Amino acid sequence: MPTWSALTTLADKDQAEALAAAMEAIDPEPTGVGCFEIEDGSGRYEVGVYFDESPDEIALALMAAAHGAEPFTVSEVPETDWVAHVKRNLQPVAAGRFFVYGSHDAGRVPAGAVPLLIEAAMAFGTGHHATTLGCLLALDRLDREGFRARNVADIGCGTAVLGMAAAAIWPDPVIASDIDPVAVEVARANVAANRLGGRVTCVEAAGFGHPALAARAPYDLVFANILKGPLIALAPEMARAVAPGGIAILSGILNTQGDEVVATYAEAGFSVRSRDEHGDWTTLVLTRDQSH
Repeated sequence: MPTWSALTTLADKDQAEALAAAMEAIDPEPTGVGCFEIEDGSGRYEVGVYFDESPDEIALALMAAAHGAEPFTVSEVPETDWVAHVKRNLQPVAAGRFFVYGSHDAGRVPAGAVPLLIEAAMAFGTGHHATTLGCLLALDRLDREGFRARNVADIGCGTAVLGMAAAAIWPDPVIASDIDPVAVEVARANVAANRLGGRVTCVEAAGFGHPALAARAPYDLVFANILKGPLIALAPEMARAVAPGGIAILSGILNTQGDEVVATYAEAGFSVRSRDEHGDWTTLVLTRDQSH
């Protein structure tokens, strides 16, 4: 089925977000609307709208004019085999000792690296995003500093790359969860491909909401690479799930959101062990205070 895109840019964030919100109600109904800051240093924002039928270009022109945007550029998006596209274009990623790669790059694994095979699939967490990279680097640093976790959870696991990384360097089993059933199936396939079956268990759950997660608590280490809103909502559960002296590695946090997440987790009994920025994204390594 063909898809049409309509793209425009604006100089003001509030105007861009207002236009994106207004586009949700346009006819024909879009299949998706996005608003993003353009990462070229210009300070401009792009609004992208996607349709499964040709959009009304007059309506688009009126919307753009009403919100101070450039005229929309409309084009038909060619059908693409996205999995094949990802395999062709994603290069392996080195994060400390970890080497995240697809099977098409199996011959490029460096000697002495900890290899993590992640096949192209519709789930987040290939290692190429700065949030996943930050978590892998944090894990590598913790291990080099002598930290060892015997009980690990990967919350919002996507492809389970973080849980698999922990299982690859430490001997004890890991549990990984995701709210998306497709992600859970992808995670299980990746666990099998990395010969970690029996070492990494994957379950479908929102947050810690699964009996298997409750049964294994408290945890020495919890990964949560999700987004600011869910992370803040998860803070009370995280405090109950992480053992005193245990570690939470949090990401999916824009640099501008880091202080708010730190403050929320401080109230829940966590202190900052390290805080790193990778591009626009922050990774937090937090220690559960002994006194809480």
